Amino acid sequence: MPDRILLHFHPDWPYRGATVIEAMGSTGRYFSQFYTGTSNGGLTAQPGGDRWNWESRLFNRRYDIAAADARPVYGAVDLGDPHGSAPRFGSAFLRLRRETSERATYCYPDSVFEPEKVVQLEEVPILIEKMRSAEHDPLDRYVEAHVHGGISFAADVEAIVLDPCYRDTFVHAAASTLTEVEFHPGFRVDTGELDPAYRGAECVHLAEHLAGTLTPDVLGSAARSGRYDPQSLKRVWHLLARYGRQPT
Repeated sequence: MPDRILLHFHPDWPYRGATVIEAMGSTGRYFSQFYTGTSNGGLTAQPGGDRWNWESRLFNRRYDIAAADARPVYGAVDLGDPHGSAPRFGSAFLRLRRETSERATYCYPDSVFEPEKVVQLEEVPILIEKMRSAEHDPLDRYVEAHVHGGISFAADVEAIVLDPCYRDTFVHAAASTLTEVEFHPGFRVDTGELDPAYRGAECVHLAEHLAGTLTPDVLGSAARSGRYDPQSLKRVWHLLARYGRQPT
C-alpha cells in the first residue's frame, strides 16, 4: 500500500516580499491557502468560496469556524514517480514521513470535482485503481490527500525534492536549512516544441517570450518580476510540466 504523501509547490515564486521557500524557512511550517492566500490551483479559500464549501461538506463542517492555520494541507499519494505525484502544482515537493499518512484523508477525483466522500488510508488502493482505469490529462493523474493536524518541517518532512535547476542556488540553500534536500530528474523544454492545443496559443507565446528553453527557475524569475499575470504563468508551468519531464 502506498504509504507516503507528497506536497508540491513552486519554491522561488513570490510570497509577501520574499519567496515561498524563504517563507517556509521563517515559519518552519507548511500552510494551506486559507492561511497563505496563495495556491497553484484555484484561489477560492475564503468563507463562501468553492474551497470553503468543499471542505465543509467533505469534512462534516469540522473546519467551518477553525483558524486558517488549522486547516488541512493538500497533497497527493506518492506512487513512485520520481517527478512527484502531482507536478501540476509545482516543480518541487515535500516528501512526508510515513506516520503523517495515518492522520490524512483521501479522495478521488480532486476535490475541485466534488467527489462523494473522503476515505482513510486503508481505502487508498481502491482510489488508485479508479484513477488508473480512467482517461486523464497526464497532469490530473493523482489521488488527493488532505493532511490534518498541521505540517512541521522538523516533525513531519523527510525531504524536499527540487528540480536540478536549483542546485547551488538560494533555493537550495534555503531548503537545506529545513530538511534533507534531494533532486528529481527535472523539467526542461524548448519552447518551440510546445503544443498550443494544450493550454492555448497565448500561453505558448508567453513561454517563447520568457525563454528559448524553459525551466522552473525561468518561471520563478518571471513570477517575482511582477510583470506577468500569475494565472498565465501557472498555465505556462502546465506546459513545462506536461512536455518537459526529463528521463531518469
